[in-house]
Amino acid sequence: MPVDDDSPSSARPAAATPFEWIGGEPRVRALVDRFYDLMDLEPAYAALRAAHGSTLDEARDKLFWFLCGWLGGPDHYQSRFGHPRLRARHLPFSIGIKERDEWVACMDQAMGETGVPEALRTRLAESFMGTADWMRNRGG
Repeated sequence: MPVDDDSPSSARPAAATPFEWIGGEPRVRALVDRFYDLMDLEPAYAALRAAHGSTLDEARDKLFWFLCGWLGGPDHYQSRFGHPRLRARHLPFSIGIKERDEWVACMDQAMGETGVPEALRTRLAESFMGTADWMRNRGG
């Protein structure tokens, strides 16, 4: 059956990048803010929260800037700090399976609570797990 060119679904262009699909900077900011809010609120993320020091303000900005570029939007992080060098920048922190799993679970919960489209959420969850596992610098 042919698609009616005036239908709402055909009027919207397909998102070229995950950044566009998620909804641009306002939605990335909402995701990052919810991620760090959950870290502060949920006892299940206590180890993850403890690794971040007394304030989350700098971490919020850095993750927002990083995710914008990583998702295919503006490269705010790289313009400020150069190449992300994720593993090197995280070496000072003790990251094991528990921290990895808490980070991924917290981000997945934040994606669900901020309305990240399910297909994108699934793709991002896989990428986040791969990256978080790569960041581990201790076994347990």
